[in-house]
Amino acid sequence: MSWGTELWDQFDNLEKHTQWGIDILEKYIKFVKERTEIELSYAKQLRNLSKKYQPKKNSKEEEEYRYTACKAFLSTLNEMNDYAGQHEVISENMTSQITVELARYVQELKQERKSHFHDGRKAQQHIETCWKQLESSKRRFERDCKEADRAQQYFEKMDADINVTKADVEKARQQAQMRHQMAEDSKADYSSILQKFNHEQHEYYHTHIPNIFQKIQEMEERRIVRIGESVKTYAELDRQVIPIIGKCLDGIVKAAESIDPKNDSQLAIEAYKSGFEPPGDIEFEDYTQPMKRTVSDNSLSNSRGEGKSELKFGGKSKGKLWPFIKKNKLSLKLGATPEDFSNLPPEQRRKKLQQKVDELNKEIQKEMDQRDAITKMKDVYLKNPQMGDPASLDHKLAEVSQNIEKLRLEAQKFEAWLAEVEGRLPARSEQARRHSGMYDVQNPPAVNNCAQDRESPDGSYTEDQSQESEVKVLATDFDDEFDDEESLPAIGTCKALYTFEGQNEGTISVAEGETLYVIEEDKGDGWTRIRRSEDEEGYVPTSYVEVYLDKNAKGAKTYI
Repeated sequence: MSWGTELWDQFDNLEKHTQWGIDILEKYIKFVKERTEIELSYAKQLRNLSKKYQPKKNSKEEEEYRYTACKAFLSTLNEMNDYAGQHEVISENMTSQITVELARYVQELKQERKSHFHDGRKAQQHIETCWKQLESSKRRFERDCKEADRAQQYFEKMDADINVTKADVEKARQQAQMRHQMAEDSKADYSSILQKFNHEQHEYYHTHIPNIFQKIQEMEERRIVRIGESVKTYAELDRQVIPIIGKCLDGIVKAAESIDPKNDSQLAIEAYKSGFEPPGDIEFEDYTQPMKRTVSDNSLSNSRGEGKSELKFGGKSKGKLWPFIKKNKLSLKLGATPEDFSNLPPEQRRKKLQQKVDELNKEIQKEMDQRDAITKMKDVYLKNPQMGDPASLDHKLAEVSQNIEKLRLEAQKFEAWLAEVEGRLPARSEQARRHSGMYDVQNPPAVNNCAQDRESPDGSYTEDQSQESEVKVLATDFDDEFDDEESLPAIGTCKALYTFEGQNEGTISVAEGETLYVIEEDKGDGWTRIRRSEDEEGYVPTSYVEVYLDKNAKGAKTYI
């Protein structure tokens, strides 16, 4: 099967066919190139996705990744980053091993094809030239033969005419002989050119064209083989990264299997444990005994009783505190954490203080190492003055020493706070347990104890247990201000578990054991709004008070 013998007369079709083959090859190159761009884009998107969900340094998110479920998610992000890297490898390998190589091969193929068809056109032009020569000699031979016949007929006519002179007859005879000789010469020339043309034609159709077409066929078959090899390489490059991608997926599965719910539960305990003891049982108040209706000195009735005959819920605040309280509440939310972490429960405060002490010790050690390095450098300068001036390091050495002293003082301060918390935590828990059973309340069914969550005491705890109080409610006393829109009605009472010094604007100071009115529940921000008197109201940490809500009075204008 040879194009030279089978397609000897299909020069133009072969030219079109080979050009189509090159177009197919270039189309495949374009396909692979677009695939590499897709792989790069996909890898970039995967990397951006992984980076987007990575925990930010020195943020709360970084602390959350102590949990095994979050660690598994972080491992998934890292594995996806490696997964993206394999797609980049696919792109790079396809570019170098397929796109670049085939592009170079296409250029070589075009040059080879051009050379072969140039030789074919050259052979065509040669055979066409021979054919033209043959036709020219044939026409000349035909013309000379006709001229010789006419000359012979003219001679015979002159020879038969008795009126023609002998000289004219001789002249006609010589002309006829000359024409015959020219015809013979043309015949010989035509015969020679014909033999030459037949030889050239035989060479053209049986040697030159078969050889050229054979080379074109081999070129085309090499192109087809090259496409097949490239397609195979295309698949192999994908196959090469499958084991690594499999390892990435195995890493994700392993991370998923490492999730330990019990461990995460323990971490949650460590993170949020307050160190407080749960409150005890509430004593029964026997209202049949008149003596128990006596109000203590710290009760809300006495605190408002001076100069007032009766207690009113929802009375208008004389100081018009409400417009400022909203602003101050926001400032409390956004305010800085106290330096001694007094806003945290004892257990969490202890952990924070311990963490701060460890950080300060690390900084101290770092500064001490720097001081040692400067001291050694100064010794070197003293021994070798040409290396530097020892006095130039005194300022730096003094600065480092000052930093060390400052850090030590800071560490001592936090260690003192830590010792205070560690020494007080057990006794304080016991004290809270004893106090929990001694509170006298008016509405025990609606108990909402928030001492274990949200914000926590600052550590200011008193031993005074005498400040028990009773809330006496008179519903008829606040009908006068039923339609007051500026003040809020009381929705219950609360008892202060700890002393709180309200130093920020919008807060209110309370003493341990004091009973006050609740006018706004905790909205989830850790603060409860309370009222002591008509012109005294503000916010206290929810964990500092034990709240008793009246389910019938919540949101109403009367409280019974």
